[in-house]
Amino acid sequence: MDIEERSRFVLTAAKGLFVNGESTEQTVTAAARLADVLGLRAKLSVRWDELALQVDSANGALLRLEAAEPTGVEMDRVASVMRVIDELAAGDLKPEEARAEIETASHARPAPTWLFAIAAAAGATALSVIFGVDNFPAAAVIAGSAGMGALLRRVLARVSENVFLHPFCAALLAGVVGALAVRSQLSSSLRLVAVCPCMILLPGPHILNGGLDLIRSRIHLGASRILFALLVVLAIAIGLLCGLALLGVNLPLEPAERRVPLWQDVIAAAVAAAAYGVFFSTPLRMLPWPVAVGALAHALRWFVIAELGFGPAGGAFVACLTVGLILTPVSNHWRMPLAAVGFASVVSMLPGAYLFRTASGLAQIAADTGAPTTLIRATLSDGVVAWRCS
Repeated sequence: MDIEERSRFVLTAAKGLFVNGESTEQTVTAAARLADVLGLRAKLSVRWDELALQVDSANGALLRLEAAEPTGVEMDRVASVMRVIDELAAGDLKPEEARAEIETASHARPAPTWLFAIAAAAGATALSVIFGVDNFPAAAVIAGSAGMGALLRRVLARVSENVFLHPFCAALLAGVVGALAVRSQLSSSLRLVAVCPCMILLPGPHILNGGLDLIRSRIHLGASRILFALLVVLAIAIGLLCGLALLGVNLPLEPAERRVPLWQDVIAAAVAAAAYGVFFSTPLRMLPWPVAVGALAHALRWFVIAELGFGPAGGAFVACLTVGLILTPVSNHWRMPLAAVGFASVVSMLPGAYLFRTASGLAQIAADTGAPTTLIRATLSDGVVAWRCS
C-alpha cells in the first residue's frame, strides 16, 4: 500500500473505534500503534465531528480528514478492530487482510432485535427490583413497556437518523404506559412503572467518555460529549413527562423508599449489568466482568447505605470507586472498552429516578406561579441528590 492507502487505513480503524464508543485516549493510542506498524509517522487529532490524521512524508505533511460523530455504542465492533490491530502488529495478518477485516468489523450488525428487546425488559425489571417494586403485575408492566420501547427504537432507527428522536419516543411510550398503570392502580407512589423503562435509556458511556476527555484536558471534545449526553437525558425526560401529562399524571416528589434485601439487590444488579452488555453488543467473553463487578459494587453500596448510614451519594461513590479500581487495569489488559464495561457495572446506581422527579418538579413549578414551598424544596432536594450521585 502507498502512503495514501495506509493513511486511509489508519483513519478507517480510528473511526471504527471512535464512533462506536471507545474512549478518545484508546482511539488515539490504537491509531498511533497502527500507523507505526504501517511505517507511518502520523498524529491523530480528534474533534466531535471529525478525525484528522497528519502524516509526515518525504514530500511534506499530508493531512487527511474523516467525518465522525461518536454517538454510537457498539462494543463488538470496537473489540474486533482492536483484535485486528493486535494481530497485524504480531504479524499474524497482512495489511491488506487487516484492512478488509476492519472494514467488515466497522459495519458489524448490532445485537438481534429480539435479544435487544428481551435485554431491555430484563434490565428495566431488574432496576425496578433494586428501587423497590412491590408486586408482580407492576414488574410485568415494566418489562412489557421496556420491551416495546426497545422494539420502537429499532424501528425508528431504520427510518430516521435523529439520535434524539429514538429515546424521546421510547420515553413517551413509557410515560403513557406508566400513566395507564397509575390509573389502573398498578403503580405505587414510586411510579416505577413509568421511571424504570426510561432509566435504561440513559447515555452512560457518553457521560463517562466525556468525563475522561475533560480529565485529560480535551475540553472541547469532553464538553461536546457531555452536552450530547445531557440533550439525550433532556429528550428522555420530556418524553416521559409528556406521556404522563397526556393522562394527567405527575411524578411524586420525595416518595416513600422501600429497602430491598441484599440478595435481591445483588442479583438484580447483575441482571442489569448483563442487560446493558447486550445493549452495547458487548462480546460474550467480556460480559462476566461487568456482571461480577456490578454485583460486587452494588453489594458494597447496599452495605454502605444500610449498615453504615451513608446516603445515596456516599454509597454510589464507594461502589463506583471500587468499579474503577478493578476494571481500569482489567480493561487495559484485556482490551475491553472501559466506558462500556464500566457503565454496565454501575448502571443500577445512576440517579435516573431523581433526575426525572427533578424534571417533573420543575415542570410543575413552571406551570404554577404560586407553587408551594414544599414542592420547591423537594425539587431542589432531588436535583442536589441527582447531581451528587452523578
